[in-house]
Amino acid sequence: MTVTVDVGPVGFADVVAVARRDAPVAISARAAAAIEASRTTIDALANDPTPVYGVSTGFGALATRHIPVESRTQLQRSLIRSHAAGAGPEVERDAIRAMMLLRLSTLASGRTGVRLATAQAYAGLLCAGLTPVVHEYGSLGCSGDLAPLAHVALAALGEGYVRTRAGDLVASADALAAHGLQPVTLAEKEGLALINGTDGMLGHLVLALTDLDDLLRLADVAAAMSVEGQLATDRVFAADLQQLRPHPGQAVAAANMTRLLDGSAIVASHRTPDCTRVQDAYSLRCAPQVAGAARDTAAHARAVAERELASVIDNPVVTLDGRVESNGNFHGAPVAYVLDFLAIVVADLASISERRTDRFLDVHRSHGLPPFLAADPGVDSGHMIAQYTQAGIVSELKRLAHPASVDSIPSSAMQEDHVAMGWSAARKLRRAVDGLATVLAIEVLTAARGVDLRRPLAPAPATGRVVEVLREHVAGPGPDRFLAPEIAAAVGLARSGALVRAAEDVIGPLG
Repeated sequence: MTVTVDVGPVGFADVVAVARRDAPVAISARAAAAIEASRTTIDALANDPTPVYGVSTGFGALATRHIPVESRTQLQRSLIRSHAAGAGPEVERDAIRAMMLLRLSTLASGRTGVRLATAQAYAGLLCAGLTPVVHEYGSLGCSGDLAPLAHVALAALGEGYVRTRAGDLVASADALAAHGLQPVTLAEKEGLALINGTDGMLGHLVLALTDLDDLLRLADVAAAMSVEGQLATDRVFAADLQQLRPHPGQAVAAANMTRLLDGSAIVASHRTPDCTRVQDAYSLRCAPQVAGAARDTAAHARAVAERELASVIDNPVVTLDGRVESNGNFHGAPVAYVLDFLAIVVADLASISERRTDRFLDVHRSHGLPPFLAADPGVDSGHMIAQYTQAGIVSELKRLAHPASVDSIPSSAMQEDHVAMGWSAARKLRRAVDGLATVLAIEVLTAARGVDLRRPLAPAPATGRVVEVLREHVAGPGPDRFLAPEIAAAVGLARSGALVRAAEDVIGPLG
């Protein structure tokens, strides 16, 4: 599938297809015409004796200097070279490709004033599977994700380094030549247009929301398995109870759990008049309230992301009536806030998951299960340390939930005196989402053992199928084994979506 970049915004599915499935890209004829039309405006201003920011001046605190025509190619090249100042580990390939596509989408809007050849250079890099090396640090989330985008632009100039589709590190000039691509020589305004966007933080947001869609469903699966394995009740998830507090996400999560537990002989076994249990612990009873609030927060973040996808972020920008105006749309606050908000959500989802896991392991709270789910408690430790792993991750996620967007360090000689730190919010959310997947996978691993130990009582068809899929990779209860590979297998199944698909194969799509 080729993703066509038009004058309008790209969608979530387009970003994921290019970032993670290497879908090729093409610039539509309408976008090409819009790009060429706005370039005529920039060419006219380039020949005007009146200084225009980004066209015939320096940048940032150096914007007061008028740059003569003969120095402007060097000006644009120097801008990219000096701003490609990132440091630290390499950023993940999918995040970089998402950023490249989003920058190309803004170029295709016809509001940045670049030449068509410059936009085509980005399409060429994406289609060739060449991914510029971008580093962890360098963006403050204002004036765009400057350093990350500059490293991408540097590759288009034939400088710096890229990773091939196979992951090999190659000098950009050599990689371009090997794929028949020409390096770009930048003209007036183009350097700014390539780096002055929120594309890095936005790409991270789109990918994080995509992953959270899957992990929210997995959270419901894990919680249902824990309810079952710990002899809790499903009555609290009834639709009429949810209607008393009409948060939409809560209703979805409760409906998911009701469907997942339908037909469970384990749940039915204690749904009798002689059951002395009055209420379950909050981590079981309130699972839909927490997962539902997470869904509603993600929905808000998605709305922000969709508005940002429809935005043209550049400074200066070519307006629809042909003016070239400075503006502040590059400030990353809208994206930074929701990135931080999602980090809070991720930490709390992981926290309640860890509490459910811990209940399985405590003989005083597990309702008849052996200590730590061990085969021979004392000789065996069962899942004792798996919970330690969860606890360590949850503690880290709490630290990552501290908002980056409340921080600001002035830069550029106080010209850029308030910045968003959205890139930092994006990077910590990336790590947080990875941590959540591991925490939920450990809960499923532990709950599956608890469910198995309830036999001969059978689980619900949906949760039982999840256990069956897990058992294709991880053996059931027994003496202690090397546990790390089993956790890794469960994490792999969680991240691939296999655990959720197993339940959905039985009961249909989850909300």
